[in-house]
Amino acid sequence: MVVQKDLEEAIETVIAGEQKKGAVISNHERMIVAYHEIGHALVAAKCKNTAPVHKITIIPRTKGALGYTMQVEEEQHNLVSKEEAYQRIMVYTAGRCAEELIFNSITSGASNDIEQATKLARAMITRLGMSDNFGMTALETVNNAYLGGDTSLACSSETASKIDEEVVNLIKKAHDEAYQILNDNKMKLHELAKFLYERETITGEEFMEILNKPAEIPAQSTRA
Repeated sequence: MVVQKDLEEAIETVIAGEQKKGAVISNHERMIVAYHEIGHALVAAKCKNTAPVHKITIIPRTKGALGYTMQVEEEQHNLVSKEEAYQRIMVYTAGRCAEELIFNSITSGASNDIEQATKLARAMITRLGMSDNFGMTALETVNNAYLGGDTSLACSSETASKIDEEVVNLIKKAHDEAYQILNDNKMKLHELAKFLYERETITGEEFMEILNKPAEIPAQSTRA
């Protein structure tokens, strides 16, 4: 799960539903979560327009949130460029990408990431004028912005179908690029996931220090 908030306490409200602190998970699940969170962090570090990684943990905080990667902006940030929005989607997809790359399987751990990626992709297309196909056209309106911000489409059913298709394609493109980054840095993914698995919580400084040093290549055994 990716978190871009300044206060750790805000983690408790990220996923709706029953709260369950101190959840106990198996070692195998802890390993999956370690790769998942390092996937987020590694892609974030390789993107030029994302906030720095501040903290990564695999200590469960809520039911359904077995770990998180926290990114914190270095300075006040009010405007979001198209490149920044797209790379945020890449980071959201990166946890699932790590699971696919390492375990050839997927889990429910990306549920919140999927929700956030979909919301952002849809907003880019319908409200932020960041679609090449629709341009500066408002296709969605926000109702009761101060009471939850429900949205409603302001277009034909045919256009709505095209919006859905573009959202899917945008997220798929971001997913594929994130997957390629992880595949290109697979040794670092292994090294960092192992470090996080052993430590459970690491700082952004520790993460970047390992990421920036040469990859450790396991020694090959030799026969006498």
